[in-house]
Amino acid sequence: MNMYLLGSRMYVKCSRCHVALCLKEAQRCQSSAAPLEQAGFLKGAPHRKHPGVTNLKTVRLPEQLQVAAQSVLKSAEVKSLNERAHKLSNFLWSRKRAIESSQLREKAILLEKKFLEQERDIHTDAIDHKLEARISKRVLSELRRTTYHRTPLRYDEDLGLVYMAARLAGGYAAVLRALNEIKKRDPLFVPYSLLDFGSGLGTCTWASHTLWGDSLKEYVCVDSSGDMNTLAEQLLSGGSEVDNPVIKQVYFRQFLPVSPTVQFDLVIAAFSLSELATLDERLNVIFTLWRKTNSYLVLVENGTKDGHQILMEARDTILKREEEVKHDLRRPSMFAPCTHELPCPKLIKQPVVPCNFTQFYYSLPLTRSQERQQEKFSYLIISRSAEKKAQKSEHWDMTRLIAQVHRRPRHVQCQLCCANGELKQLAVTARRHGKDMYRCARSSDWGDLLPMFHAEDDAKNDEMK
Repeated sequence: MNMYLLGSRMYVKCSRCHVALCLKEAQRCQSSAAPLEQAGFLKGAPHRKHPGVTNLKTVRLPEQLQVAAQSVLKSAEVKSLNERAHKLSNFLWSRKRAIESSQLREKAILLEKKFLEQERDIHTDAIDHKLEARISKRVLSELRRTTYHRTPLRYDEDLGLVYMAARLAGGYAAVLRALNEIKKRDPLFVPYSLLDFGSGLGTCTWASHTLWGDSLKEYVCVDSSGDMNTLAEQLLSGGSEVDNPVIKQVYFRQFLPVSPTVQFDLVIAAFSLSELATLDERLNVIFTLWRKTNSYLVLVENGTKDGHQILMEARDTILKREEEVKHDLRRPSMFAPCTHELPCPKLIKQPVVPCNFTQFYYSLPLTRSQERQQEKFSYLIISRSAEKKAQKSEHWDMTRLIAQVHRRPRHVQCQLCCANGELKQLAVTARRHGKDMYRCARSSDWGDLLPMFHAEDDAKNDEMK
């Protein structure tokens, strides 16, 4: 540092920021950046490819899958395909969970009390023998009017074709983005077997094959719809019924494997839990999928409030509830997107905003043009861990960027979910947080991870000044 005196204060030219700062500010600038360099967070990578970057560029369907889908849809000649695909997409996005029986009973009791008080205010003295029947009728009428009525979908061949046009590309993009985080952060993970629950058109099989095609030797796809399984097989065979699939060793089932001891390296359920009508059904499936998980369980849903809350049900079920019989003693550990195992702060803060992420992709070209679209989704990845949590030796915790990053002159505005279970707004600057962290923040986007220094490190730095 080059020092010089101006008035009664000592100023220096900071070698990092190349601006004139008072001595105390310059020391803060130098020391705040030191932990990132000393701990080797970048691991030799450039800032634009730092270890926290997990986002993908615009995703395209594998060429063989795209050609097969176009061939299947063309030969089927579905009437009003574009219009029906658009309607189905909107329907699936706006779909909610069915209200539980216990919630319905509570609602009915509250309405009954409300209507009874209204009747008593009107008829203070008279004895009304038809009061009970009249109130019951009003309660039923109000419940029908205000309660969400969930429409079950039966995926036959016709609806399966419309679903292919509507959701094949978007579903593939969301699953690939979620799986890419495992590939990026755990490069030593080499899966041998895959279980895909609610496999539909087999998008999880294609996404997994894109990332780990060399190691995966067994794909088990489970879907209750035989017609969807048939369509998925056609896509694997290039759009024809010839038995020469692009991906080998893919097995289709309508029910989950019975044995509780059979496990798969990678278990995926994408847009499947939301198809189950009740909470009990979802919890039973979640327990079953976790029992069958050897390394990673990946859940993906629409990026809506209901989609996010379904994933949080799964998270709490696996992390907090004990199974009666344990076949695998390894503990569950949060991998992504949560950087902690505390209650989700987005569910605590009012109004509730879903924790979701985005991925750009190119749609299936039903016409000559191919549109660039955005998929908004929520996901959850839980791993099995044989070890107890060790004391962290790093000078930072990883935080998750949970909203769009705003890059401004000389600072980056970030919304973070921190390791202490709190949400934080942070303006990252080179002067306050160091040049390395600032450049990492500028290179990051919604959904990436960003390092956050421990508070005790900052306190030590302040004491040294």
